[in-house]
Amino acid sequence: MPAQHDAPDETRRMVIPADAVPARADRWATDLSGLSRSHVQRLISAGRLTADGTALKANTIVSPGAVLELRIPPPSPAEPRGEPELPLDVVYEDDDLLIVDKPAGQVVHPAPGHGSGTLVNALLGRGAALAPGGIAGVQRPGIVHRLDRDTSGLLMVARTDAAQASLQAQLKARRVKKTYLALVQGSVSAGAGRIEARVGRDPGRRTRMAVTPGGRPSTTGYRVRERFAGWTLLELDLVTGRTHQIRVHLEAIGHPVAGDPVYGTGTSRRGPAGLDRLFLHSWRLELTSPSSGRLIRAEASLPAELEAVLAALRERQ
Repeated sequence: MPAQHDAPDETRRMVIPADAVPARADRWATDLSGLSRSHVQRLISAGRLTADGTALKANTIVSPGAVLELRIPPPSPAEPRGEPELPLDVVYEDDDLLIVDKPAGQVVHPAPGHGSGTLVNALLGRGAALAPGGIAGVQRPGIVHRLDRDTSGLLMVARTDAAQASLQAQLKARRVKKTYLALVQGSVSAGAGRIEARVGRDPGRRTRMAVTPGGRPSTTGYRVRERFAGWTLLELDLVTGRTHQIRVHLEAIGHPVAGDPVYGTGTSRRGPAGLDRLFLHSWRLELTSPSSGRLIRAEASLPAELEAVLAALRERQ
């Protein structure tokens, strides 16, 4: 089966009627392309809507007579293919599951716009036996939870449907302990604490999450691990697992994660010198073996590029 990137994008050229009223780019692209608004917004977020070669934002106001071009990637294959050339760091393996250390920048499973190069493609390329997808779907074999593309670190992958059901039940019952490391802007005053704030879709920007009264109850625990001038390294316990929860909670208490392009601003978005990614890493997992009931604990050291940032901060102390 050919990979998604082996086929060309489809480009749809759309001319705004001369007698139209100026409106948002995502509205015009939705009305004129025939695609759903959510699909269009994902394409816009990926920089695939342009006017005169310039990428547009969803809320850009477009005037009559403008010519828009929307590049649409071909559909993802029904079943992902193995890509043995992709690196894969397995830190734990038994008959039930794998625990892998995902690099920053890698998407976990195929989705529109990401038909190849994902962690699932790497797992299949390794020849790993995975849960066949009866629970999670054909494009997510073995996947029981996710990490954001820009977050590195540990991820569980089920090898059988029975293991997948067990791991998902442990996650739902909050019996899997997930601990992260994050560098955040500013000096966190308390040595330890607990953030409890509802997380839901941001009503003003639907492409991101926010603390909102209508959101789902969410809890993050934290402990200060190390302090620097202008920055703090935290250990974080992800008690609930909402989308972008850690990033949203830390922004809400005034300490956004360093290098966060979505929830950071100014200095926090840039991060300390030398940082070129989100400083968020899934460091430790503790869970119960689906078969034996024994405790499994795995750890993944900070990637070298993040350790280098900390070393530079220590030198400036």
